[in-house]
Amino acid sequence: MAYEHILTETEDGVGIITLNRPEKLNAMNRRLSHELHTAVKAMEADPDIGCIVVTGAGERAFSAGGDIHEQLSDDARYTQEELDAMRSGRPSYDISACAKPIMGMMNGLAYGGAAVLASSLDMRVGCEGSKFRFLAAAYGRINSTWSLPNQVGWPIAKELLFTARVVEAEEAWRIGLLNHLVPRAQLRAKTMEIARTIAGNHRGAVMGVKALLLQQLGESLERQWQAEHDYGVNVLRGAKAADAFPDFIARKIAKAG
Repeated sequence: MAYEHILTETEDGVGIITLNRPEKLNAMNRRLSHELHTAVKAMEADPDIGCIVVTGAGERAFSAGGDIHEQLSDDARYTQEELDAMRSGRPSYDISACAKPIMGMMNGLAYGGAAVLASSLDMRVGCEGSKFRFLAAAYGRINSTWSLPNQVGWPIAKELLFTARVVEAEEAWRIGLLNHLVPRAQLRAKTMEIARTIAGNHRGAVMGVKALLLQQLGESLERQWQAEHDYGVNVLRGAKAADAFPDFIARKIAKAG
């Protein structure tokens, strides 16, 4: 399949997916999200791949999160029912539940939807430029309740989700959001060292370990994701882009003028 917004490669049994919109800080529009989901499913089905790595193009961002310009356009173009239908898929859940281990090579910031994606991966390797921000509570949305606690535990997850503050690289490593923190020059080498080791182990055993870990959560990963999704549709509907990002939009308008 030809991709527009991602790059894919394989190396020593490792599938590597690069979010490739560096001019937009790898912001995740619908096309990129669809391509990422498609690529993960293809690598999951590929018998020659034992581990998957997701990273971003450039040095500034893993991904800045959702594409606000596209969200604004969608809010003006579609009814609420149409928007709900468009968001009814579950790509972040499917990526998290991938049968094969999937790692984040965190080359830069991961904010908003990108923080959700990062926290849904099995593990993350970062550098001094890695930082996270779980932004939803700052702009009237809810996410990461099903992914983040499984990575850092309830008390830390509550703090990060309630405050929506920036988590710098050193803190991310200390609380377990990063498994390893290395200098940027060593980021790919360290990530691939771990990924190759995983890919070189018995495929059935590694996949069995992941399946059992997911099955033995207090609630299944799917039930956690479904509860968050249902709440966002039926209780607190997510804010529209113009309400969620007024400062960003004002800056863009002022710059354009």
